[in-house]
Amino acid sequence: MRIIQGFKQAKLVFKRQASSGSYPVSPVLKQRLKEMFSTGDPEQAVKQIIDEVRKRGDAALIDYSLKIDRVKLGLLEVGKDEVSRAYQQVEPELLSALKLAAERIRSFHVVQKVAVLAGIARMGPGTLVRTLERVGVYTPGGTACYPSTVLMTAIPAKVAGVSQVILATPPALNGAVPAPTLVAADIAGVDRIFGIGGAQAVAALAFGTESVPKVDKICGPGNIFVMLAKKLVYGAVDIDGLQGPSEVVIIADETANPKYCASDLLAQAEHDPLASAILITTSQRLADEVSREVERQLATLKRKAIAAESLVNGGIIAVVATTGEAIRLANLYAPEHLCLMVQKATSYISQITNAGCIFVGQKPTVVLGDYVAGPSHALPTGGTARFSSPLNITDFLKYMNVVTVDDASLRELGPAAITIARAEGFEAHARAVEKRLE
Repeated sequence: MRIIQGFKQAKLVFKRQASSGSYPVSPVLKQRLKEMFSTGDPEQAVKQIIDEVRKRGDAALIDYSLKIDRVKLGLLEVGKDEVSRAYQQVEPELLSALKLAAERIRSFHVVQKVAVLAGIARMGPGTLVRTLERVGVYTPGGTACYPSTVLMTAIPAKVAGVSQVILATPPALNGAVPAPTLVAADIAGVDRIFGIGGAQAVAALAFGTESVPKVDKICGPGNIFVMLAKKLVYGAVDIDGLQGPSEVVIIADETANPKYCASDLLAQAEHDPLASAILITTSQRLADEVSREVERQLATLKRKAIAAESLVNGGIIAVVATTGEAIRLANLYAPEHLCLMVQKATSYISQITNAGCIFVGQKPTVVLGDYVAGPSHALPTGGTARFSSPLNITDFLKYMNVVTVDDASLRELGPAAITIARAEGFEAHARAVEKRLE
């Protein structure tokens, strides 16, 4: 891992650059895009996919699944009987773990809902709250399965009161959705499941097809094509955000356990070659120990190649003078995950302004947040924690203002409205109020 000395140098590295709007693609991917879509630009390819799905519906979904994923689809929707059979294919230990995780996630968001609705009630009759009717959740799949993502996106939606939650997830090469994903969807209360993935799945959810219903909002992570599709359909539907590669910033002092630090850095690094694993410490000794410990633990990982590439691309250890400097760097970077492995860690929480989720002290690890802590692991990435929040029940609520005016209020407010309307050149506006004052 690269080691940076001093706050000034670290600040230059941690200051995120504004997105250029373009997405780097490997030569191999660019060539494949040209062969399939006659363009090396992934955004142009995604536009083609979206247009085709809008025009041809299910037929386009079937064609693109075969063309892109090499999967020949039969029925697009997974039947209830297939979901029931999936329970027999899941190990009892995993089933128990998924149920525990679901209960934790559900409990957290139920408490959140009670608090949110209590706050809305205090606003008075001027604000109405309504729940979105239909939400699409996307979960990556294909070569792997992520049942935790199903739980973390679908459960907050169901707790919020969404009537219909639709899951889209890529099937395996045999055309079947992995059993753990189906079981997680059933535990979460998902209403319908479609074995489709990629940009075509996002387009189907956004605009609807013969089989896939149009939704009001699309949530969930995915690859570059899924994110581009979410970006392009925004406006036709709402989206939860554009999640990028996973990232962690650990703030640690001389009391931190180097083995804990190293394991948390590697837990992020094994996600993706583009993941970011960052340690900011006030201790040169800890920096050196963590660097050595990372190499020791890395050697035994199954995903060693991915983690190693990630550490080369985004693995950083920064040594600074004080914990205050470390916090300033973390707030500048606005990470998805932030770990506070320092003495009196709770005393620093109030100083954190930009982070998706904060893990306080030595015992919490990001991995617990990924699976069983309770809050959704769908978090802002890429510095968007400066202005956005983790997925929660408010993502599935919308607000309507209500205006009532009696005679006394009309006499009090009307003249000011007339004055402002005429100042803006809207005579009809002014007269609409004057008619009521006559």
